[in-house]
Amino acid sequence: MKIRSKDFRVTAGVGVDLKKWPTDMKPLCTSKKHYKARLEKHVAHLSAQQELLFASNRHAMLLIFQAMDAAGKDGAIKHVMSGVNPQGCQVFSFKHPSPAELQHDFLWRTTRDLPERGQIGIFNRSYYEEVLIARVHPEILRSEGLPDAALDETQIWNSRYRSIVDLERHLHANGTRIVKFFLHLSKEEQRRRFLERIDEPQKNWKFSLADIEERKFWAQYMTAYEECLSATSTQDIPWYVVPADDKDNARLIVSQIVVEIFEDLKMSFPEANDARRAELLEIRKRLSK
Repeated sequence: MKIRSKDFRVTAGVGVDLKKWPTDMKPLCTSKKHYKARLEKHVAHLSAQQELLFASNRHAMLLIFQAMDAAGKDGAIKHVMSGVNPQGCQVFSFKHPSPAELQHDFLWRTTRDLPERGQIGIFNRSYYEEVLIARVHPEILRSEGLPDAALDETQIWNSRYRSIVDLERHLHANGTRIVKFFLHLSKEEQRRRFLERIDEPQKNWKFSLADIEERKFWAQYMTAYEECLSATSTQDIPWYVVPADDKDNARLIVSQIVVEIFEDLKMSFPEANDARRAELLEIRKRLSK
């Protein structure tokens, strides 16, 4: 089954109703062997593109993963980026802000970790937490020490959407390609995966009572995601809503989209100019003696 990236892309300016976006779909592969072969092909493409990214040194790549707990962010990152040179890739996970981070604007802690040219940066959660969890849990917003005028909840979310869109446009204009994934998990599949984390000892560490408490806010999170995706999916930097109930499918979709974004850059290895060719010929002469 062919993967069509446009099927998962959120159209700019169109409101998102997540109930109309599937969390599952037909298997993209006929067997586990087929899946592994297909993923390996994507990974090989990514490895080659990463080398071009580093050599050309004109762009950076930022991959953003957002999702509810147990949606498979860690697994997607691990499998999709398995063939990438670790020297050219960094993963950052953003959880509850530290006291020092709370003393700055809401974009500060993430912009410190943006990838430089030639590098791939991966945000496991991101600045989008500031319009998601901070919206579902207003006490987090109040802990940020904002002026009273900035705490007006009729204005703050649209203000933050504008700040995010402006930041992403600035980065895009300066060579950073941003690819944003929302791994769309059903509540029932999350329940199943939570039970699996309890039943399998090697997965116990992944689970806590706080995860169960957050399930109580499922509807509020879906509303927050819908408004966020609607407001921040743009023509150049769209969101991709990836059905996440099937982990194999999700990883193939993510890897296919990343490969396509890389290929759209049409990168090539730098060509040697006359001075560089003369320098290389001189080096060859010395090595040949």
